[in-house]
Amino acid sequence: MAGVSGCLKYSMFIFNFLFWLCGTLILGIAIWIRVSKDGNEILSSGKSDINPFVAANILIAVGAIIMVMGFLGCCGAVKESRCMLLLFFIGLLVILLLQVAAGILGAISQTETKRILNETFYENVNLLSQTGNNGKEFRAAMTEFQNKFECCGLVSGASDWGSNFESVSQSCACEYSSNVCTTYKGKSVYKETCISLIKESVEKHIIIVIGIAFGLAVIEVLGLVFSMVLYCQIGNK
Repeated sequence: MAGVSGCLKYSMFIFNFLFWLCGTLILGIAIWIRVSKDGNEILSSGKSDINPFVAANILIAVGAIIMVMGFLGCCGAVKESRCMLLLFFIGLLVILLLQVAAGILGAISQTETKRILNETFYENVNLLSQTGNNGKEFRAAMTEFQNKFECCGLVSGASDWGSNFESVSQSCACEYSSNVCTTYKGKSVYKETCISLIKESVEKHIIIVIGIAFGLAVIEVLGLVFSMVLYCQIGNK
C-alpha cells in the first residue's frame, strides 16, 4: 500500500471494528440495566429525587456514539481519510473528557447521593400502608421485589404494610427455618427487610457502569494514539 504502512492501516481498522463491537456491547448492557426491575423499578415508581436510570441512559447514549465513532474510524483507516480520522480523534477525546468529568462529579457527590437515597426510602415506606391509587405502582413493585428476593417490608418489616399486609402476605410468606423467618399477625414472614437488598441491587448496577467506564477509557486512549499516528502518516505521504 502506497504511503501508509499496511500493518498500521489494518491494525487501525481491526481496532475500530472491535471498538464498534464494544459500543454494541455497552448498548446491550445499558438496555439490560434500564429494563431490569431489581430495585430500580421501586425507586422510579415511588417518590424520589433520584432517577435510577440516569447512568443507564448515559450508557445507552455512549454506546450509540461509540458505534458511530467506530464506523468513522474504520472508514477513515480504509479510505485513508484524514478528515474522518480527525473527527474520530476529536469525538473520542470529547467522550474521554466527559467520562473523567462525570467520574469526578460522581465521586464528589457520592455521600450526598447516599443520603438522598436513604431519605427516599424512609419517605416511601408510608406508601406501603396507603390505599387507593396513591402509591399503587410502588406497592406493586415492592410486592414483586419481595417475591423475587425473599424479604418483607421496606424498613421495619411486615408492619410497614399496615392494613395492606393481608393482601400482600403471600409475597412475604417464609417457608424456611426460624433463622430467616419471624411471625407477624400469626403468619411466618421473612425477617429481612428489603431496603438493604434494594441498595445492593442499585450499587451492583453502579459497579457495572464504573467497570465499563474504566475499561472504555483504556480503549479510548489506545484509539487516540492509533488514530493520531495514522493521521500523521497519511499527512506525511
